[in-house]
Amino acid sequence: MKSITETKSWKPVLLVVVAGAVLAAAILFWKKDAGAGASEGGERAEAQVPAKEGKGGHGAEESGHESEEGLVRLTAPQIEQAGIKTLAAGAATVATTVQLPGEVRFNEDRTAHVVPRLPGVAESVLAELGQTVKKGQVLAVISSPELAEMRSTLNAARTRLDLTRTTYEREKKLWQDKISAEQDYLQAQQSYQEAQITARNAESKLSALGVTLTSGGLNRYELRAPFDGVIVEKHISLGEAVKEDANVFLLSDLSRVWVNVIVTPKDLGFVRVGENAIVKATAADLSATGKVTYVGALVGEQTRSATARVELVNPSMTWRPGLFVNVELVQGSKEAAVAVSNDALQTVEDKQVVFVKVDEGFKAQPVTVGANDGKFVEIREGLRAGTVYANSGSFVLKAEQGKGSAAHED
Repeated sequence: MKSITETKSWKPVLLVVVAGAVLAAAILFWKKDAGAGASEGGERAEAQVPAKEGKGGHGAEESGHESEEGLVRLTAPQIEQAGIKTLAAGAATVATTVQLPGEVRFNEDRTAHVVPRLPGVAESVLAELGQTVKKGQVLAVISSPELAEMRSTLNAARTRLDLTRTTYEREKKLWQDKISAEQDYLQAQQSYQEAQITARNAESKLSALGVTLTSGGLNRYELRAPFDGVIVEKHISLGEAVKEDANVFLLSDLSRVWVNVIVTPKDLGFVRVGENAIVKATAADLSATGKVTYVGALVGEQTRSATARVELVNPSMTWRPGLFVNVELVQGSKEAAVAVSNDALQTVEDKQVVFVKVDEGFKAQPVTVGANDGKFVEIREGLRAGTVYANSGSFVLKAEQGKGSAAHED
């Protein structure tokens, strides 16, 4: 048997072990309760925090709807105020054209090199480069010794003509009165006729030069414009000696200009005299309609192309010689299943678009185009027949879309 001393020493140890087990169980139970409370609190916190509007939320959908690409929001009163008219896309007959390169040139029938026709020295120069002048206007005054001699000859011829006329009339009366012989009368008549010829010859020479005795001093020659036009070249200055064949001025009537067109052999069959042609200058944003007035009969050995000519009326002088252009000629026509008016077509970010009517306003619809005759344009892809689109005022929609894009980027 164990002693009483050993039994008393074992009991404290047992008590310590039991107390430790109870404490461990209490700690474990406490941790489970704390974890459950934290989980419930996290769920409550998440429930209390509102969902942020992002790419996947309802707010994101609304934001994307507001900035829908190509959409221009307009109400009915705004559309009416902007003057926007609509039409329905449908079938149309569209003329097919061929486009050829060309260049604006002077109208050679109304272009002249103004020359003095008499040697001399420039006494005054009245016309300036680029000046518009009228027919008969004085361009320059030239002092010419040769002209002085010609005028002196004419004066002498007229004086002799007056004398011989007087002699002829006197001799004629004396012969009729049988006072003098017929031979004296015939001799006076011959002298008078010779004086007439000499005077007419001297007058003709001056008339060919465009000068008269009343245009100034004997040596003063006035160089005048042969027709209305513009001084496009000037090669004379005050005090300069000029020859009779010197090109002192180049005068051209720019109210009508020519467009020289380069025509390849395959396109010669479509270029005919009298045909209408549309001339466009993309660099200057110009467009005009003219007529083909000439088609060359020969093909150049070097260029292997022929030359045609289109005449343009140019009252505002906007078509300047030297300007490169494109010339469109009608080649035929085709039936387009879907076509819109040419005014409806706009270019946005290097894409051709048509503004289609939608509930909120108009939307830019990219399209693929075909034939274009200036009135209607064929739509190959991107639009169906019957679709309502903005006809007049489409440029307003383009401007509004540009404003919206700029605001969205900001």
